[in-house]
Amino acid sequence: MRGEYKVPQGKLVAVDLDVVEDRLRHVSVSGDFFLEPDSALEDINAALEGMPATAGAEELAQAVTRALDPQVALVGFSADAVGIAVRRALGHATSWADHTFEVIGPRVLPPALHVALDEVLPGEVAAGRRGPLMRIWDWDAPLVVIGSFQSVRNEIDAEGLARHGMTVVRRVSGGGAMFMEPGNCITYSLVVPTSLVEGLSFERSYAFLDDWVLGALKEVGVDARYVPLNDIASDAGKIGGAAQKRFASGVVLHHVTMSYDIDADKMLEVLRIGREKMSDKGTASANKRVDPMRSQTGMSRAAIIDAFIAHFEGRYDTVRSDYTEDELARAEQLVQDKFLDDAWTYRVP
Repeated sequence: MRGEYKVPQGKLVAVDLDVVEDRLRHVSVSGDFFLEPDSALEDINAALEGMPATAGAEELAQAVTRALDPQVALVGFSADAVGIAVRRALGHATSWADHTFEVIGPRVLPPALHVALDEVLPGEVAAGRRGPLMRIWDWDAPLVVIGSFQSVRNEIDAEGLARHGMTVVRRVSGGGAMFMEPGNCITYSLVVPTSLVEGLSFERSYAFLDDWVLGALKEVGVDARYVPLNDIASDAGKIGGAAQKRFASGVVLHHVTMSYDIDADKMLEVLRIGREKMSDKGTASANKRVDPMRSQTGMSRAAIIDAFIAHFEGRYDTVRSDYTEDELARAEQLVQDKFLDDAWTYRVP
């Protein structure tokens, strides 16, 4: 059996092994990483030899860590990466290459409908009616989307919201508020099986699921990096943020919003928390905190989206797709029954 794991911004770890009487045997770790001293590789293999085939990634990583002298240097990988590679060899964890991803390009819909689709589509993937997917949002009205656990009263200035003709919708994932006007940002959602992030902490899964978009940003001229827990930034400032929800059905929803050309002054009139974050950093202008992609690339929003899709399709096995009429109908019903209902919107006052 063989499993591989590419560490985000790091090196490849591969593990070859057999399973004999429910124990790991003939374990051999390899890869393009660096390890000093090189004799420590024997210690890593020995630590895994005889481990239960049912051991989780964390348990495997702990066994490797215990076996290594504190002076051993693992460069470009970690004990956790070894554990994940083992789980993949055993078939418990999957890699990007194990899946064909459906890609749904931008389709203009009411923004609240996109929020509802982020509940409908994970159900479709979990039921096997869809494969894992990546979709780009596009919308035709202004909206503030708040995180599942945020307080409307604390986050939103009601007068500013009304003055700019915006509404508030609470999404199913955690994280912060998304200030969304037509054409001002780029948002995408990934819906993947939990096996793709098997063994990864929440923090590491954010970076892992967005590694592709860092490559896409680089191709359009933005040298971006991941800033834990969930921000994407460049030297010029923050570009965007991610949010995630893991469903009990065995799928993960991961979505990201990146600013393209946000009216930062308007955003601060609507979002209270934006003012607080700005004052905390001693920054006079939000334009210096949230750096739009337009200023860094000189490209149209549509051209950037096309480049993102092309990069994703060039990197993974994909097939083009679209929403079904049934999915849209169920999402529309959810908008009325849940996402525009005060009981949901103000569940955290």
